[in-house]
Amino acid sequence: MTSSTRATTASVGERVGSFRYFRAQDRWEWSDAVAEMHGYPPGEAEPSTSVVMSHKHPDDAASVALLIETVTGEGRPFSSRHRIIDVHGHVHPVLVIGERMRDDDGEIIGTQGIYVDLSDVDDTGTVDAAVADFTEHRAIIEQAKGVLMMTYGITAERAFDILVWRSQETNIKLRRLAAQVVDDFTGELKVPEQVRQQADHLLLTSHRRIRRSGGERSNAC
Repeated sequence: MTSSTRATTASVGERVGSFRYFRAQDRWEWSDAVAEMHGYPPGEAEPSTSVVMSHKHPDDAASVALLIETVTGEGRPFSSRHRIIDVHGHVHPVLVIGERMRDDDGEIIGTQGIYVDLSDVDDTGTVDAAVADFTEHRAIIEQAKGVLMMTYGITAERAFDILVWRSQETNIKLRRLAAQVVDDFTGELKVPEQVRQQADHLLLTSHRRIRRSGGERSNAC
């Protein structure tokens, strides 16, 4: 099978990468997959606002400029479909989805999200399939984050950092590593009976610790 055939038949999820932007430091991070979409070997290029802007397609300049303003400015959630040009001159239609990134105190510190390379996606794939594909993978990453948060008593941000670190160190795609973490921790990690009993108690009494404003009623859903 040729490389072009593999690109055509590969799942959209195989071409999903993540990014993060830290507003105070004006600092970008991107996964190896996003670097490769821009034509850079993993670890070779340092992402920055100017680097991201330099890869915009001329016909999409306005939408990309708005995207960058959204990311670096207010940090509003967004989705954008546009084109980037990699270092070899190849055009990549991409879907970019971003959301607010918060610190341990809940303050907005930047933006995080994903790139989906839509190159060679046939007419039946389109953006809806890409979003559905990403949603499936994102769910398993969130599950892995939750497992690490509970096990180590850390925040969601630190849990994601650990997953990204292990992904880069082992050269394993983030979603595959996350799936393995969930399988291992839920299947192989045996919770002591005393801890399980405490968890039972917390679950069955959680409603008692929910702070309600005066007169507020609890809904079943």
